[in-house]
Amino acid sequence: MRLLALAFSLVVLAGCASAPVDPAVRQALAPTGKLRVAVYPGSPTSMVKDASGETRGVTWDLGQALAARLGVPFEPVVFPRTAEVIEGLKSGKADMTVTNATPARAKDLDFAPPLLAIEQGYLVPAGSKLARATEVERPGVRVGVTKGSTTEGILTRQAKGMTLVPAPSLKGAAEMLSSGKLDAYATNKAILAELSDRLPGSRILEGRFGVEHMAIGIPKGRDAGLAYLRRFADEARADGTVRKAVERSGARGTTAPD
Repeated sequence: MRLLALAFSLVVLAGCASAPVDPAVRQALAPTGKLRVAVYPGSPTSMVKDASGETRGVTWDLGQALAARLGVPFEPVVFPRTAEVIEGLKSGKADMTVTNATPARAKDLDFAPPLLAIEQGYLVPAGSKLARATEVERPGVRVGVTKGSTTEGILTRQAKGMTLVPAPSLKGAAEMLSSGKLDAYATNKAILAELSDRLPGSRILEGRFGVEHMAIGIPKGRDAGLAYLRRFADEARADGTVRKAVERSGARGTTAPD
């Protein structure tokens, strides 16, 4: 597995580090001399570890690819949950991430074109009688949402009738589901599939309540690097870099953006 990881890194470096980079672009995107990539554990679109301990994830791999192209070291910055990733970018603790590019987040971050799309849905524990997403969306059903996530905001605005229960993290959500504190957990289906692997008998329900559009985001005020970042995103989709990152991460349920 270590040899495979090394081979992947060499392919990234060979494919992305050839073109010269304007120093102003490098300074805008990696002002500390390193590309600090914000990730959170448990999501294949961000960062997960396999049984061997190898780290993978769409954000992780694309961060490595962008760092190689810029000619700077890759430095992961790990936060407990996605809301803290966004805050970390806003406060200048990190330089980039891949996240759901919502209008609300666009007030705080600048985004490149979307890289992929993922349906949002519900995971239920073993023995649940719930079969479809519409059965969750009614009074009395306790639905977990990660605190500060876009899912929490969407379901709060849509007011579908269920009771929303904040979970501190993805790990906390899994514990709440298995202990019976939640009837379902809501987020994108790539994360739900990852959680389901850890919870025997759990199921992702048929249907969806929305779609996430994942894109590279950077802090506001780095305009000198935006055109370069957008070009990188377009090329990463076209040359297979995004596809390879998705495959290596094990993310399921992803599609091309609309």
